Amino acid sequence: MSADVIIRVEGVTKVYTMGEEKVHALRGITLDIVRGTYVSIMGPSGSGKSTLFNMIGGLDRPSDGEVIMEGFRFGELSSGQMAWIRCHKVGFIFQSFNLIPSMTALDNVAIARIFSGLTPAQARRDAAGSLEQVGLGNRMDHLPSELSGGQQQRVAIARAIVNRPEVILADEPTGNLDLRTGEDIINLLGKMKMDLNITVISATHDKKMLSASDVVVWISDGAISRVAQRDEIKIDIGTIDGKTLA
Repeated sequence: MSADVIIRVEGVTKVYTMGEEKVHALRGITLDIVRGTYVSIMGPSGSGKSTLFNMIGGLDRPSDGEVIMEGFRFGELSSGQMAWIRCHKVGFIFQSFNLIPSMTALDNVAIARIFSGLTPAQARRDAAGSLEQVGLGNRMDHLPSELSGGQQQRVAIARAIVNRPEVILADEPTGNLDLRTGEDIINLLGKMKMDLNITVISATHDKKMLSASDVVVWISDGAISRVAQRDEIKIDIGTIDGKTLA
C-alpha cells in the first residue's frame, strides 16, 4: 500500500439477513483514501454510505473483503485491538453529538483522553487545549444543555481530536444544525484537517460539504457510482452539475 494511502477498502461487501431475506448493503466496495484529504461519502438514505462509514471506523465487520489502515488489517484484529485503533487512530463525530448531559464540555472531552490512558489531570489539561482550538475556551464549564447546537458539535469535534488521531470520521455532522451553523462546522473540520494534518471522512447527504471536500465519493445501491476530485465538480449557487439543489 502506498505511503500516501492511509486507508484502503478492498472488495468490501456487507450482507444482512432479515428473516429469509438477504439485504446487500455493500456490493464489493474498493476505495483508497489518501492521507490528509477531506473525503465526503455521499448518497441518499439506504445507499450504503453509513455502512461503509462503519466499516472504515471498525464499528462493523464486512461479510467479505478487508479494510486496512496503516498496515493494520481489521479482519485480523481482536475486539481489544480494534478498540485500541478506535481510541488512538480514529476520532468520531456524530450527528446527535453524543455528549454526556451531566458532564461539562471540559469533562466530555477529557473522558476520551482518560480512556487513552492519561490521568484525569493530564486529560483535563489536554481537553482544555482542544476546546481552545475549536473556539470554546470560554465555555469549558458549561453543560451541554447550556450550549447551542453548533457549540455542542464543537465540543464533539474537540473530543474527536483530543487524542490526536490520524483520521476523523464524521457521520452527518451538520444534520442537526441550521444552514449557517452547518457551514461553520464544515469550515472548522477543514481547518482541523489543515492545522493537524488529519484525514477527514464524512458520511453525508449535505451538498454544502462539496465545497470543502478534496474528494467526493458517491454511493448508490451499495456500490460506488462515482469518485471525483474537487476541481472536477461544478458547483453553482443553488445547483450542482446543473441540477437544482433540494
